[in-house]
Amino acid sequence: MPGPLLDTLKGFRQERAPVWLMRQAGRYLPEYRELRAEKGGFLELVYDSEAAAEITVQPIRRFGFDGAILFSDILIVPHAMGQGLAFLAGEGPKLSPTLLEAELGDFTPALHHFDPVYETVRLTRRQIGPEVTMLGFAGSPWTVATYMIAGEGSKDQGPARLLAYRDPARLQAIIDAIIEHSVTYLRGQIDAGAEAVQLFDSWAGSLAPDQFEKWVVAPNAAITAKLKESHPDTPVIGFPKGAGAKLPAYARETGVDAVGLDETLDPAWAHESLPEGMPVQGNLDPLLVEAGGPALRARVKTILAAFEDRPHVFNLGHGIGQFTPIAHVEELLAALRGED
Repeated sequence: MPGPLLDTLKGFRQERAPVWLMRQAGRYLPEYRELRAEKGGFLELVYDSEAAAEITVQPIRRFGFDGAILFSDILIVPHAMGQGLAFLAGEGPKLSPTLLEAELGDFTPALHHFDPVYETVRLTRRQIGPEVTMLGFAGSPWTVATYMIAGEGSKDQGPARLLAYRDPARLQAIIDAIIEHSVTYLRGQIDAGAEAVQLFDSWAGSLAPDQFEKWVVAPNAAITAKLKESHPDTPVIGFPKGAGAKLPAYARETGVDAVGLDETLDPAWAHESLPEGMPVQGNLDPLLVEAGGPALRARVKTILAAFEDRPHVFNLGHGIGQFTPIAHVEELLAALRGED
């Protein structure tokens, strides 16, 4: 369905940049906290399609964003591959057994975990207007692999990086399996109603340049190519957080339609360095939204000015923080829409 966000991702610059925010459906919203208190844990919410659709729609209802991002998690793919997954209060995700303790072949695939996510997409699509773009997503293979190998988030992704050097063939097998399941997952989301998809590579910035090419660029290129075979008209957004100077190569070599920029990148540099006409997404610092005030409004204008000559989706450099005041999101939108 047409809409300013989808049109932008397809290369058509809008007079006003469309906007959505990473993690816009989440803990900073009182209506989310109320529903979570009623329903229980995070994973239970993800697999409750009606609740997940409600959470996906909440920020659209409150703020009028141009995109609805599926409420789910990047670790649904390893769960569907057969690895145990739990979200522990105050500790974050835990996967077991880790791929330091077990082999991929030890896992029994559980692809039924994808089904409630597809249903969430279908239910959400029915609840949002035709001008709102439905966004699906998956974690990129490198980032997903870091969790599967260590069993949890790690400060420097050391276990996965060591495996990459010590046994690259084993890591390649893990990456290939994640690619295969991610393509299945994303195709299912698109068939259910997702109009564009994003590949989140949250830990791309931890890799040296040659490792970045091997474990970030190549796997994302493989996923994008397979998606284009089956769904050539569905835009793919690549978000390699922390890529820095490696971002232009990522943009040229992966085949993605648009790139997300984290908050550490100078938007003027990004505009000069990225392929001409390529849509970009970002790149306001989430902590600046939490802080609010004149600096927030000024930065919004700086980012808009940097990308005034290319298709631009306004977003954050990563996910919105759980302690962000609602009033500051409203302040951001007022600045973006010229209402301040």
